[in-house]
Amino acid sequence: MKLWLQMKMHGVHVPHRKNTASMAARIMDCPQSVTIPMSMHIGTPARPLVKVGDYVKMGQRIAEADGFVSSPVHASISGTVKRIDSFLASSGRRMPAITIESDGLMARCETLRPPVIHSQEEFLQALTDSGIVGLGGAGFPTSVKLTVKNMVKIDAVIVNGAECEPYITSDTRTMLDQSRLVMDGARLLQTYLRAPRILFAIEDNKPACISLFESLCRHETAMEVCSLPSMYPQGGEKVLIYHTMGRLVPEGKLPVDVGAIVINVTTLASIARYLELGLPLVRKCVTVDGSAVRNPQNLVAPIGASLADVFAFCGGFKAEPKKVLYGGPMMGIAVPELSEPILKNTNAVLAFAEADSVPPKPTACIRCGRCIGHCPLRLMPAEVEDAYAAGDVEALAALKVNLCMECGCCSYICPAHRPLVQTNRLAKALVAPYLRARQQREAVKK
Repeated sequence: MKLWLQMKMHGVHVPHRKNTASMAARIMDCPQSVTIPMSMHIGTPARPLVKVGDYVKMGQRIAEADGFVSSPVHASISGTVKRIDSFLASSGRRMPAITIESDGLMARCETLRPPVIHSQEEFLQALTDSGIVGLGGAGFPTSVKLTVKNMVKIDAVIVNGAECEPYITSDTRTMLDQSRLVMDGARLLQTYLRAPRILFAIEDNKPACISLFESLCRHETAMEVCSLPSMYPQGGEKVLIYHTMGRLVPEGKLPVDVGAIVINVTTLASIARYLELGLPLVRKCVTVDGSAVRNPQNLVAPIGASLADVFAFCGGFKAEPKKVLYGGPMMGIAVPELSEPILKNTNAVLAFAEADSVPPKPTACIRCGRCIGHCPLRLMPAEVEDAYAAGDVEALAALKVNLCMECGCCSYICPAHRPLVQTNRLAKALVAPYLRARQQREAVKK
């Protein structure tokens, strides 16, 4: 099915650079050690269950979810717990992390069994036990996302296979190499969540994926493929919902409020894999690319493996890396050290040589309006920049800066090279207390 609304959300056309799209993922050698953070998801960090000196096996639970919006953590290798200490993440936050020294055996925990499921409650509990979170980048615990009070209000589950960022092809490989698991996952959602429709949303720069899933969906009930034009940020939840279902997610609302659930395609495959094998989320398919990487490729890496080990497995560097990113060049996060680990929601690690790492020097805004014209949500980044510089929180609230998805379209298209998305992020943090206070006042009036 081709669905592209006449009044579409805007964005930008970025170079695809899907250099590794034809490369099936290789399994990475077992590293000498892994460092596994307790927070690889939105919500409360997990609580460690092991102590230094304990021997653990792959798949063994080493940290328990510490609240409703939290996720358990499992050992990705077998070996001895060497450290449990404070870890400085690339986000700048400190959190506990467990370091395991490998015994080289990759011995699997003997107690692991596929879960027995007969009901929606058992299905959701299995997802909690699996440690699966959103693998497209956000890291929201999947069991929480799929806990919907009234499923009759859900009209469709959108399987996000857009993968609109340059370079990243890990979801593409999931669709091509793990299509059986993806389809099994879709059937599980139909069975246990009673999802009325499954929409596979795929950008048209992935014709092999579109052709494959159109063929697979012909034999299924209430499953279809939405072929969408390649445009960044096509994979953003609000953009995807509008371009597949024609519905706008209002300010302060969630996809479920407009009858949609969006789930990443690799997340869906991981659900099916856990229910089939009983092995929790302990490894991740990651795209390794960039101008500094000697042998770009997709690989399956243990969660907690250092970026240094990942790049070494890919032949090291052909040029000195001046910038390393978690994720893609549009929304990725710069990594300060190669000791940083692969996380549950790491879909790519990119390393760039100096020529591709130095941003242009910003010049004065020329008020061309391109940032507005290309913003998917039609925000006004230049006005936000002025309001932020003035510390005017009321103006920032009026400009709806809290709606910004930080996709980076404004910075990408700006001819003056203004750091608009970075300013938006700072502005959102500045206005957040004001918005919370306003909501509290309105709640009191009611």
